[in-house]
Amino acid sequence: MDWPTGLLGFAAGLLISVATAPVGVSGAVFLLPVQVSVLGVPSPAVTPTNLLYNVVAGPGALLRHHRAGTLRGPLTRLLVLGTVPGVVVGAVIRVFAVPGPSVFRLLIAVLLLPLGGWLCLRTLRRASRPAPAREPSPRAVTRLAMAVGVAGGIYGIGGGSLLGPILVGRGMPVAKVAPAALAATFVTSVVGAGTYALLSLTTTGDIAPYWSLGLACGVGGLCGGYLGARLQPRLPETALRLLLGVLALGVGGLYAVQLLR
Repeated sequence: MDWPTGLLGFAAGLLISVATAPVGVSGAVFLLPVQVSVLGVPSPAVTPTNLLYNVVAGPGALLRHHRAGTLRGPLTRLLVLGTVPGVVVGAVIRVFAVPGPSVFRLLIAVLLLPLGGWLCLRTLRRASRPAPAREPSPRAVTRLAMAVGVAGGIYGIGGGSLLGPILVGRGMPVAKVAPAALAATFVTSVVGAGTYALLSLTTTGDIAPYWSLGLACGVGGLCGGYLGARLQPRLPETALRLLLGVLALGVGGLYAVQLLR
């Protein structure tokens, strides 16, 4: 990796994480197309490289949430309990069954476009006609986390970009979901990156992460995540919900456009 590529990766990680950390998203789902289209990381190595980004970037926002006392609580444990086994399954599927990027782009677009639109509409309707929402049960949260863990293992997105919109859409406050989703993303990414590193020892091809690039992007995300987490208490709940919905729409639309090219 040359210096211009490293600086570009650092800047991308910084800017993306500042925007996404307030709503519990690590930013890996935005960074992935940058790695593929701009930085030239091949598939499936882009997935563990993205997971490496989450590992390095995650402590920035988590440190801020820890100091604010928002990391404690059962939601964090439920999400980690589900995502960790899921990411191992997802990594195996990615290496042996879904090596190409086309299926990945299609699934992300299909998942996030309706999810983002639903969350924006629900938030606007809730703002005009406030109504209590029923939060999902602990069992449902764990099952959802396991499914998202599988998706995160396949696509290297950590899972926060999916967990955040779904849980917030089901009635949970962003201030509660964001730190738990970021913590689950971090732990899942550590396990996922380690799984890919082990699989690279037994399988040919571009499977191991691009270490230097992943670290450069991650350091940018480390700084940006801390700044983004500081911004969260200053933003109203409705604005955070709309931001999360718009981010989901943006990611889904981006991958849909790439798929149609």
